[in-house]
Amino acid sequence: MAGKHFRRVGTVRPSHLMFTTGVGSIVELPNFSVLVRGLDDWNYSAVPEWEAIAEPRLLAAVKKLLNEPSVKELRPAPWMDGGDEPGSQATKVGVPITPFPGWLRCTACDELAPVEGGVFGFENAKPRKPHEARFFHANCGRKRSGRKPMAVAARFVLACTEGHLDDFPFTRFVHQGGACPNASHPKLKMDDRGGNLGANVEIKCVACQARRNMREVLGPRGAERLPRCRSRRAHVGDFEPGDCKGELKLLVVGASNQWFAVTLSALAVPRTGDSELATKVEQFWDTFKMMESPAFLPFARSAVAALREFERWTDEQLWAGIEAHRKRLSGEGQEDEEGYPDLRTPEWQIFSSAELPLVTDDFALRQVEIPGELKNVYADVIQAERLREVRALVGFTRLDAPDPTDPQLVSRVRLAKGSTPWVPASEVRGEGAFLRLPEDLLTEWEQRIRDTEQMQTHREAYERFRTSRYSGRAGAFEPMRHWPGERYYALHTLSHLLIRTIALDCGYSSASLSERIYSGTEEDPQRSGILIYTAVPDAEGTLGGLVSLAEPDRLVWLTRRALNEAMHCSSDPLCSERLPHDPEEFLHGAACHVCLFVSETTCERGNRFLDRRFVVPIDNPNLALFPELP
Repeated sequence: MAGKHFRRVGTVRPSHLMFTTGVGSIVELPNFSVLVRGLDDWNYSAVPEWEAIAEPRLLAAVKKLLNEPSVKELRPAPWMDGGDEPGSQATKVGVPITPFPGWLRCTACDELAPVEGGVFGFENAKPRKPHEARFFHANCGRKRSGRKPMAVAARFVLACTEGHLDDFPFTRFVHQGGACPNASHPKLKMDDRGGNLGANVEIKCVACQARRNMREVLGPRGAERLPRCRSRRAHVGDFEPGDCKGELKLLVVGASNQWFAVTLSALAVPRTGDSELATKVEQFWDTFKMMESPAFLPFARSAVAALREFERWTDEQLWAGIEAHRKRLSGEGQEDEEGYPDLRTPEWQIFSSAELPLVTDDFALRQVEIPGELKNVYADVIQAERLREVRALVGFTRLDAPDPTDPQLVSRVRLAKGSTPWVPASEVRGEGAFLRLPEDLLTEWEQRIRDTEQMQTHREAYERFRTSRYSGRAGAFEPMRHWPGERYYALHTLSHLLIRTIALDCGYSSASLSERIYSGTEEDPQRSGILIYTAVPDAEGTLGGLVSLAEPDRLVWLTRRALNEAMHCSSDPLCSERLPHDPEEFLHGAACHVCLFVSETTCERGNRFLDRRFVVPIDNPNLALFPELP
């Protein structure tokens, strides 16, 4: 922006761009709201020094999910320090936004007009106070002495299940879908009358005196009066070709379902053996891809200094790795896999390995002796003294939240008009504790509860839930696809019990913690691990407090406290007796906000697949993983 207007109008954390205010989302600033623009408009040219975030395993997963081999980098958001200094280069650096909704209302006279209509002005004259940036009505008839009255966003927008977002057509709405008979660009007024029975907002045309209340298009019946979706992709500034098949909804700015992030995350775990070679071959693929035979390798090793990283492997081993990567790229010998890329297997292999990996700047593990009192609870306890988690934003959805196991269930919106060589990413460093449960304990418990009425009720609820979400979709449908299994209920519930105890008694906020559940799969049914770790970019994540909880004495206290607290809930008996009987579709049993639920950023499955009765004996001891508490 030229002259005395400055680009910076607010700040957010990098992690917010992954989960809360990413590309395509509406961000509410103190005086107006904006839309984060697509990657085509992100500019790094003004940032003198920036580095891509290195995590080859996550980058490969992003390429696979998006089916875009052109993605080469994971980039942090453009940023420079010193953005509050007048005239500094930093004022021109940041994530691009545009005012949205595109209609504003004067807070004094209620005039309603588009941002580009020339009715409203914009001021941002204080570089050190970007939060005071605002739109104003220059020629307001009710203007008093002092500052010109502020203009705020008209709070209604249109969104559809295909991810399109558009302004509400106020002019056509007030004229019943037609045009004003007295003016080509009529002056409108928005009268927000409040009320206790929902929105009571009247739109009035000053030229012809037409009036209409927004209540007519609210609710299920009101949706029938909405226009057809124009396929507008507001974040990239165009209209998608073709007719939109999505279901259009009227939203109020600030609605929680206007934007859901689709992200992938991976821990920066070291790779060993063949997997390490495969990672390095992928990293240097531009050097290897044109080689026709292993005869080129000796010359390449001598000419390219960076290939010294392959000194541990012979030419034969390196060529085998190159050929294996070539086959993976061509899809030879592989079936097309559905679902999200597997990012958990390498992590589980590291945590469950008999020999811990060497310490690096990103990853450091230490084995802890299991206290005698917990020998029947844990088979392995590992302190993760250093962890690095990298998160990548690969798209977003509207109205319907993405399914954490099925990427095809909800329409994912692209972050740019076409293919892009990078995606936004962020990294956080922290610490954690890994707990592995005894395999014989879980196997015996699974055999006990697999055919019980309670577990069958959970399976039926999952089938109803999947059927409901898949309604209207064409093609074959498997209602029990992606069922996490009985083991997941026990591991996930225990994880939440420990997280809540840590948050209530050890000083951590639950929102600063995250979980990764390593439960059995068809290929590896004996996975049985829980990783609880810090995942925030501030001091709370790296002070050693969480690692210390895995020390023997502290772990005994923590585990006993968590399991004993699980025996009671202030919502009992309603909570302890809860099961998802037909026609209910929720995916939890004896669980609620009082005893098990945690924040959405903490739980990897949205507080689903939880049930206290499968961990502690709240009613029938035969259902509990621990019939007798330690």
